[in-house]
Amino acid sequence: MKLVRVAILAAGLAGFAGAAQAQDAAEGENTFKKCQTCHRIGEGAKNLIGPVLTGVIGRKAGTAEGFAYSVINKNSGDTGLVWTEELVVKYLEDPNAFLEAFLTEKGKADLAVGKTKMVFKLADETERKNVAAYLKTFSK
Repeated sequence: MKLVRVAILAAGLAGFAGAAQAQDAAEGENTFKKCQTCHRIGEGAKNLIGPVLTGVIGRKAGTAEGFAYSVINKNSGDTGLVWTEELVVKYLEDPNAFLEAFLTEKGKADLAVGKTKMVFKLADETERKNVAAYLKTFSK
């Protein structure tokens, strides 16, 4: 009987976690409005000041088709940076500091040349997590 209760509780918590993730993506869609000055996402999206973010989760940094990236961004991708939700959350806090730290940790500080074109910083961690969850809904 005790084992059955544990199984039911676990199933309920799993359902709650899935609902929370969906809610995060919905909140991320709202927060993403701040990003739309420079970025588009979804079918038919075009590069603007920043690259299209459709498919960004799982994509190598600096490789969105048709976008002219900064040297530091290209170098990060060439050094192995592939976007995950967790990395996007860290990146959005301070894009330049993130890329510089990434290259330095990889022993490639000499490739931390110039600055990324992204000057926007998203200070609130919850908003960053929500945006990452939203971006994931447009990735495979």
